[in-house]
Amino acid sequence: MHLTLYPRPIGGEISAIASKSQAHRLLICAAFSDRPTKIHCAEISQDIQATVNCLTALGSHIDYHSGVYTVCPIERPTANAVLDCAESGSTLRFLLPVVAALGTGAEFLMRGRLPQRPLSPLYELLEENGICFSRPTSNTLRMQGKLRANTYRISGNISSQFISGLLFAMPLIGEPSSIMLTTKLESAPYVSMTLSAMAQFGIVVQETERGYCLLDGQTYHTGGQAVVEGDWSNAAFWLCSGAICSPICVKGLRLDSAQGDRRIVDVLRSFGATISVQEDSITVSPGTLHGIELDASDFPDLVPPIALVAACARGTTRIYGAQRLRIKESDRIASVCQALQSLGGSVCATEDGLFIEGHTLCGGSVDSCNDHRIAMMAAIASCVCSGNIELCGAEAVDKSYPKFWDDFRKLVI
Repeated sequence: MHLTLYPRPIGGEISAIASKSQAHRLLICAAFSDRPTKIHCAEISQDIQATVNCLTALGSHIDYHSGVYTVCPIERPTANAVLDCAESGSTLRFLLPVVAALGTGAEFLMRGRLPQRPLSPLYELLEENGICFSRPTSNTLRMQGKLRANTYRISGNISSQFISGLLFAMPLIGEPSSIMLTTKLESAPYVSMTLSAMAQFGIVVQETERGYCLLDGQTYHTGGQAVVEGDWSNAAFWLCSGAICSPICVKGLRLDSAQGDRRIVDVLRSFGATISVQEDSITVSPGTLHGIELDASDFPDLVPPIALVAACARGTTRIYGAQRLRIKESDRIASVCQALQSLGGSVCATEDGLFIEGHTLCGGSVDSCNDHRIAMMAAIASCVCSGNIELCGAEAVDKSYPKFWDDFRKLVI
């Protein structure tokens, strides 16, 4: 879908959508719990639907009505289920260890760039512990076998989703297991989100000096209700627009959230934006913005909107520690760089980040590269460009924020 974005300011008030990251986690825990759970989740995205579809294929019954999922747990997992992960890396990486723990076998279907996104070292770890894989086609992954209880040694700097998947799986194995990290854990807040979701379902994981340990005998138990909190990742685009354009207030965000992307508040404050916090709402207003140095290793998904703020700030910004963006829905370091350059920005890509010199943005043509965060970055950029933006692939936002364009239009001043 092609959109012409005109240079109009945005501002006002908006509510955060439901956290995609938390929804994945609560749905998985609920599907393996002892009785049905109602999960309050105001929005459905393509990625969340992929997890719902896979859990349904495994034997759960999941109904969605009036913003609430009713998840009936899996009583007898479906053998050799076909699990369509679409383009959701979370769905695939979380459920690979889970299905391995069930020992039922499955066929995983992947689309878009997902088949090219790395599964090592998780793939090799599962093979070492009882799982056999085959690859009938480039978009298909078959697995057989049952995951053995063990101390799983795995690096922590490739994808935190590997760690989360193993954590979800350990209560299903039936014997004590543990995880030993062989490197520093990056994106640690995402693992904290997993631990928080598991705790809501009665699973207590002990954090050790170099990993995690699960004592024997723990199973998922539901309290019957769970609520998906507001999403910091997508709210960050609105908050960043407040820093470079007109004041904006986002409601429904928890400052005590386990979501690592809540750090956007600190980042914008360090740029020089004006921040006001009241209960569950955050208001960001423009200030005298200046360049910063930023280690994005714990919140790489924030790089696109942060890069846009940097492009509007005086001086140079260096973003580093974000090499994992190379393996997202697009090579996100390259696609952010290309998008901002096409709008007149002064940007240089490095292996793990970006150098950005503040510069007036003039408009131009942007390809979303089928990446939801690039499409949203282009939308926010339009409010500070002197000319139109021609955006190709605007529908990419459906992956995480299907009503983004509706919300965007509501905020146009």
